Amino acid sequence: MILMYIFETYLDLRQHAALKLPNLPKTLEGVISKEKFEKSRAYSIDKSNFHFVSQFVAIAMDSAILLYGVLPWFWKKSGNIIELIGLDAENEIYHTLTFLAGVMIWSQITDLPFSLYSTFVIEERHGFNKQTFGLFIRDMIKGLILAIILGPPIVSAIILIVQKGGPYLAIYLWGFMFVLSLVMMTIYPVLIAPLFNKFTPLPDGELRTKIENLASSLSFPLKKLFVVDGSTRSSHSNAYMYGFFKNKRIVLYDTLIQQCKNVEEVVAVIAHELGHWKLNHTMYSFIAVQVITLLQFGGYTLVKNSKDLFKSFGFDTQPVLIGLILFQHTIIPIQHLVSFGLNLVSRAFEFQADAFAKNLGYSKPLRDGLVKLQEENLSAMNTDPWYSAYHYSHPPLVERLAAIDEADKKVD
Repeated sequence: MILMYIFETYLDLRQHAALKLPNLPKTLEGVISKEKFEKSRAYSIDKSNFHFVSQFVAIAMDSAILLYGVLPWFWKKSGNIIELIGLDAENEIYHTLTFLAGVMIWSQITDLPFSLYSTFVIEERHGFNKQTFGLFIRDMIKGLILAIILGPPIVSAIILIVQKGGPYLAIYLWGFMFVLSLVMMTIYPVLIAPLFNKFTPLPDGELRTKIENLASSLSFPLKKLFVVDGSTRSSHSNAYMYGFFKNKRIVLYDTLIQQCKNVEEVVAVIAHELGHWKLNHTMYSFIAVQVITLLQFGGYTLVKNSKDLFKSFGFDTQPVLIGLILFQHTIIPIQHLVSFGLNLVSRAFEFQADAFAKNLGYSKPLRDGLVKLQEENLSAMNTDPWYSAYHYSHPPLVERLAAIDEADKKVD
């Protein structure tokens, strides 16, 4: 963990130096205004400074928890709490849920100062925060209630599967998580997302007509087209699509429509998103995640009965949840390598989706739209190549514009 922290801090320092560069990259000169560049630079440096502090606190706390045996101590205390309220302390499900309740309370306490500072200091200072403190607290309470409702049945099911799984445990765990992910993808946009945001049909007009015509020309089974009130919380913008089979939906942030005054720019962004669908990027990514999940569960089954692993972290027993936590800690370097690989694939997909939109005739509006989103979101203009290669799932704007321009030159 500490070695990974040192390596990533080195990359953060490289990126911090790039953010402090006083001039725009040559590709963006004359494209991005000096005023927007200075605002972006100030915003990025503020976020970078905050990141250094939050990451240092996180590694210090995680290291202290492991070195001083906080996990086994709190596991035993959770058993004592179970006995005090008159439940069976030998019941692993009760024990685990009590343990998780304490962890959730601790996480809320330790994370809250950072969330408040990020939202009401950094985002507020740079004009992005639109939510009130009351809305922030309501969102936090809603999240806790959802965790209390959804967490216990999911955790209980995982414990039972591990206890009864036998030699096919990895497959059973993967199957459960696969079904769970499909269920969550189904209910989240319908039942959960509306608890936090208001979704309204995109009004009739030029934008709706052009998006529907584009979807129809690509045989995209668009059933509903929504606008979400992202502006109630932030002025950052986005767009996404979701749904299974013949029931697809597209969601536009109201901030995206406000920032891209030209309808063609919004349509170009949607063309890019539809490119992901047409080129099966979503399916490939989903399959990759499922394979990685299965491999992780396979690795867990190899160590879940290792008494030495549990003893080395101070545990006398071998609880299912603790085994999963310890396993996740031991494979942190591998997880980072896998994440790096997925980012490489994701960036390739982004270039392909840009090319798809360009081939539909949206080269200029896509270029203009990407620039507008970069400006309005005050995204980093200067990026360190090592940092972006390791962390970014999307290519920097400079690289995307260069790829679009290069394609134009080849056509010429």
